[in-house]
Amino acid sequence: MLTAQWMSSSALFQHITALFECTVAALVTLLVSEPVGVLHIRSCRVLMLSDWYTMLYNPSPDYVTTVHCTHEAVYPLYTIVFIYYAFCLVLMMLLRPLLVKKIACGLGKSDRFKSIYAALYFFPILTVLQAVGGGLLYYAFPYIILVLSLVTLAVYMSASEIENCYDLLVRKKRLIVLFSHWLLHAYGIISISRVDKLEQDLPLLALVPTPALFYLFTAKFTEPSRILSEGANGH
Repeated sequence: MLTAQWMSSSALFQHITALFECTVAALVTLLVSEPVGVLHIRSCRVLMLSDWYTMLYNPSPDYVTTVHCTHEAVYPLYTIVFIYYAFCLVLMMLLRPLLVKKIACGLGKSDRFKSIYAALYFFPILTVLQAVGGGLLYYAFPYIILVLSLVTLAVYMSASEIENCYDLLVRKKRLIVLFSHWLLHAYGIISISRVDKLEQDLPLLALVPTPALFYLFTAKFTEPSRILSEGANGH
């Protein structure tokens, strides 16, 4: 029992440390970007998707030699993400070993560095995604956030066998996960909202609890616990 509690607190501590690393990396990235020393940036206006991929539009005089003279038309929106990832990696390598040393006594040897190994896998993947699909992500990220938050909330509630309000309220952790997803829902809705018509779009925030309520009202028809138990038994 004590081992399980220690593992849970260690995982929470690692999440808090990762959040701290990402927050500090974001602040430092903003501070080193133009204008230097302030928490905002000056960027070129994005007009179309092709603005993100100027390297595909290098001129070819007489269709013989390509002149590589294009620059970042959306500066610094494209490169600032790579700078952020670099700071995240540096901070992780500086802080995470200290964390591992602190909690090493409660973890097995193979578990101590899992968070570092995971980050070393994910950062290259995220870098490639930004390099190839930065423009697509810029336009689609509000919808990606909404879809992923809905899917992950449904998966979490079904995996936790939450079928009514009591199951949701019985553990504080479940409420934290629910409110975190609600924040993501709200962030996605605000991102989609039109700046010039906020008074029309912001009332959509009232729909934030709708997915969770819909799940609770319909869980009795699907019985996630039965589905999970049958899956575990191989049926």
